[in-house]
Amino acid sequence: MVEFAVILPIFVVLLFGIIQFGIVFNNYVTLTDATRAGARAGAVARYDANPSQTATSAVQTSATDLNQSNLNVSVNSTWQPGSDITVQATYPYSINLLGWVISVGTLTSTTTERVE
Repeated sequence: MVEFAVILPIFVVLLFGIIQFGIVFNNYVTLTDATRAGARAGAVARYDANPSQTATSAVQTSATDLNQSNLNVSVNSTWQPGSDITVQATYPYSINLLGWVISVGTLTSTTTERVE
């Protein structure tokens, strides 16, 4: 019983750390997929009235699991055929273990595609 009482807090902290890391990794995968979707939507939208907004909307639509108010999206392109469109998105993260903030930072994903 004594050994279990000594080891249990370590296991609980380790378990919560794994869960927090999983949440951050899921957010990163979602952000990466959202920038890919935005770059693809922008690559085929050069005849739209506002292709930058089309790409930004595609990122936001694809990243519905993320808090939209914390999601920052930037789109850069000349919209000429054969030029590149670059979509970059950032999203903040923090890893908390039992109320202690272990790590705080920003997840960043960038995708570049060729405008069609």
